[in-house]
Amino acid sequence: MTNVYSFDGILVFGLLFICTCAYLKKVPRLNTWLLSEKKGVWGVFYKAAVIGTRLHVAVALCCLVMAFYLLFMK
Repeated sequence: MTNVYSFDGILVFGLLFICTCAYLKKVPRLNTWLLSEKKGVWGVFYKAAVIGTRLHVAVALCCLVMAFYLLFMK
């Protein structure tokens, strides 16, 4: 189990946030409601969705490496 206040926890949270926003971008209702703002606080969701869709290979590899690290090394 990871702690949110550790570096591992922050990385896991960031990866899960990017993956969740990229998934929510595929849902039409949530895309217009949640990801319509491109600036401000709500713009973080939009930017995370863009990172998740454009860098989907790198994000997937980071998720696999993090899972391997958390399961076998920590």
